[in-house]
Amino acid sequence: MPRSNRPRRPSSGRSSKYYGDVPDLDLERARAGIARRESAPDGDWMVRTMTARNAEKEYICPGCSTAILPGIAHLVVWSDDHLFGEAAGLAERRHWHSNCWNGRNYRYR
Repeated sequence: MPRSNRPRRPSSGRSSKYYGDVPDLDLERARAGIARRESAPDGDWMVRTMTARNAEKEYICPGCSTAILPGIAHLVVWSDDHLFGEAAGLAERRHWHSNCWNGRNYRYR
């Protein structure tokens, strides 16, 4: 049987002189990075979960006006139907405690 001239894939699947180093898949980061759309009486919102592992900075929660410390899981929220477009909504994103976001009240005028 003739020999194949194609490079073979490594048996471990993690590194090779042809394919380079392949990083391990971080499932927690992959799940947290996807934003979901939420509709509420106060508008349409894009909500992304920030895991405790990825929370590296301190933020102020607009719901309770207290600090979200590094290492605390929280939500990143921005308006999906911003008056000036998607980029403006993304620029005005806010970090919320999960309970503050879920328990917020809607104001009708």
